[in-house]
Amino acid sequence: MARLYQRPMCVASSLLVPLATLATPPWLGLDGVPPAWVVIWLLPWALVDGPLSGALSGLALGLVMDGLHLSGWSQVPALVLLGWWWGRLGRRAQPIQRSLNLGLLAWLGSMLLGITVLAQLLILSGWPLDPQLQTWGWHTLWCQALITGLLAPMLASVQLLIWRSRALL
Repeated sequence: MARLYQRPMCVASSLLVPLATLATPPWLGLDGVPPAWVVIWLLPWALVDGPLSGALSGLALGLVMDGLHLSGWSQVPALVLLGWWWGRLGRRAQPIQRSLNLGLLAWLGSMLLGITVLAQLLILSGWPLDPQLQTWGWHTLWCQALITGLLAPMLASVQLLIWRSRALL
């Protein structure tokens, strides 16, 4: 096990996720929707550190991110599932070395995150969902997944290289 959680600088990097979420410049988003920074950070962490650490990191980051918006829906279920799944991929499969694979995994993660949020909105708001809310939800889901999938090959591959080198120390 890599044990990135024992390295203070690696753990401190998780504080950049809420900061980046709040301070994303408009030109970095797509039609006013920022990327899912939590997905971009969690993907390389779970790939390097394993399923248990990925799930716990997803839980911790999900709670922090839920504290930023204080509404009835939560990102925790999707982030715990993604952290566990990506951690298993990092342990069981061949090491992910291509940046486009990271982009695809980030896109899938962002889609899962958006779908769980939409499902929670559907449950909280009751059926049928307000057409305007439904249009907003799908628009946000697709825009966030696209921009996350485009940014992840650049950002997550750098994180993956740094954290793999830290894990060997």
